[in-house]
Amino acid sequence: MSMKHRWGTGPQQPTVSGRFSGSGSIRAQRVSSFKSGVISCSLGEDEANLNPHTFTQPAPILDYAWFPTASVTSPATFCFVASVRETPVKLLDASDGRLRASYRIVDHRERQIAPHSLAFNLSATRLYCGFEDALEVFDVAQPGEGTRLHTSPSKKSRDGLKGIISALDFSPSYESDFYGAGSLSPTEGGNIAVFSETGGAVPVCFVSGGPAAGVTQLHFNPAQPHILYAAFRRRSEIFSWDLLDTTAPVKIYTPPPSSANDRETNQKRRFDVDLAGRFLAVGDQEGRVSVFDLAAEENTPRLTYPAHSDALGSVSFHPTKPTLLSDEDEESSSEDSEDEEDDRGQSGKAAVIRRSVARPTPVPLDASIRVWDFGPG
Repeated sequence: MSMKHRWGTGPQQPTVSGRFSGSGSIRAQRVSSFKSGVISCSLGEDEANLNPHTFTQPAPILDYAWFPTASVTSPATFCFVASVRETPVKLLDASDGRLRASYRIVDHRERQIAPHSLAFNLSATRLYCGFEDALEVFDVAQPGEGTRLHTSPSKKSRDGLKGIISALDFSPSYESDFYGAGSLSPTEGGNIAVFSETGGAVPVCFVSGGPAAGVTQLHFNPAQPHILYAAFRRRSEIFSWDLLDTTAPVKIYTPPPSSANDRETNQKRRFDVDLAGRFLAVGDQEGRVSVFDLAAEENTPRLTYPAHSDALGSVSFHPTKPTLLSDEDEESSSEDSEDEEDDRGQSGKAAVIRRSVARPTPVPLDASIRVWDFGPG
């Protein structure tokens, strides 16, 4: 397996994740800060042909998803959905950022809920949104309010899938309508459940045997729809299950050890599996990319190479070409020390007290996107 670095960019903002669209003709990069968020869409793959479109949002972006058939050659499909804090889910045109439609999720107090996970079904007719103890399902063609599926009977109940639904993914098989949902709240029975579109809120099965940690990503193997992969908070390994027996993982893919303590970070790292279902790639805290051969018996990487100078936020395989997108997602915090000035008069009493307290400010160390060529030559 050979590898070449094709190009790199370095926007001066903390990057969260970058992904190719389903057609591979466009890629999106999500950038979030404490107060606002930005989604940047770029056309083409070469640095000379970049045509970025940047859409600033008023609040942090929790998740986004390309329309499954998004392509620059089809204006009707050239769009994506974004979950922006305290606003309805937005369907945005990827060419100019205009709002095409919005999908409202409200709680019992009539407050807007921004979902933590988004996923289209295979036919792209429904949009699934995950939030606390529930899923909201929308008809894409009919904006407005959706249908709520409670993943747990009640807040006090221990049954069902509890907590924030932080990860969603649909099985790529058109012979089934299964999808996986993962929660940030570890439970004894497992915090990953498999549902079917026709089954509503009743799970088909629960996936158990994983670590006691929050789920950050789920992904089905494109060529083997019965294989489900999962990443967990504060864990560097990628766990895989066969849906024919979900009592224990069939394999655990372990990246090389890092000098940084991966178990002590809540950073979300996004892995990916190529369209042929042959390779799995994931980044680590030291900016390395590890590529696993899923057909091999070993659970160690076939290739590990340094991609960035700091922690890697996400990787994404091109759907039709032997290229891999990686983006850097490391930010440090600088904090001014608290100072207090006490001006006293002749009486000894405090006349003026001035206090300045600065909040931590994220500073990007190497927020960049790079594309790696695994083709011959």
